[in-house]
Amino acid sequence: MSAVTTRTPSARSGDAPTTPERISPLLTVQNGLQLASRSVLKIRANPEEVFGLMLQPVMFVTLFVFVFGQAMMGDWQSYRDFLMPGIIAQSVIFATLGTGFSLSQDVEKGIFDRFRSLPIARSAPLTGAILGDLVRYTITVVMVLLVGMVIGFRPEGGVVGVLVAAALVLLFAFALCWMSAFVGMVVRTPMAVQAFGMILMFPLTFSSSAFVNPQDMPSWLQAIAANNPVTHVVDAMRALMLGTGEATGPVLWSVLWAAIITAVFSPLAVWAYRRRT
Repeated sequence: MSAVTTRTPSARSGDAPTTPERISPLLTVQNGLQLASRSVLKIRANPEEVFGLMLQPVMFVTLFVFVFGQAMMGDWQSYRDFLMPGIIAQSVIFATLGTGFSLSQDVEKGIFDRFRSLPIARSAPLTGAILGDLVRYTITVVMVLLVGMVIGFRPEGGVVGVLVAAALVLLFAFALCWMSAFVGMVVRTPMAVQAFGMILMFPLTFSSSAFVNPQDMPSWLQAIAANNPVTHVVDAMRALMLGTGEATGPVLWSVLWAAIITAVFSPLAVWAYRRRT
């Protein structure tokens, strides 16, 4: 039985190209990877975007470490080591807003109208955009680490700990990208996507253990922080990168949260994409 079946094309010369009714999972993955390469090429075509990805981590690390470090822990060096995993997570999480923003822009420009006429999986444009954005997030992780090392950060967990921590935050970012894609398909304008996304991401990030130990928070906020998925990700990254504490529990919670968010928002994003396009 053929993996792909197609509609019978009409004899009229003005008809749209033949489009698939059912596509195999393997071909769906191939379509997503092909469109991911398009997303990566957009980075090469816009070097100022790479500059922004490099400059933002420098700004965040400098401001948080040197402005708040003395007040938070008495010396900025101690706060630097505590903060670095949180800054990496925060930078990547905020960057996921770009997925929804970019998708909304593509819809406005009519790019998805062209995708719809191609014999590709309907989810491929979303999957391709998200996979391409993971390249951007990798650049962000590398830049934050480089800036941290310039000011004296030395991850005691070693190379393996750093690589596993980076993979974990990228997995979590992959899940949040589906949430961002859903927002990008539901909200009508790119600027509204940016505004609505910040409303979601700011509480998620700042009510976690990224910047402050939850034990120093008010009791009602401690309960929120303890059950915040970002807290699990940051705690896992700290344990892996700094070589302190037990990492197994936070890592498992992080993976579970990533799976739940992906399972909920990936079908919603594809559904919203089909409705809008």
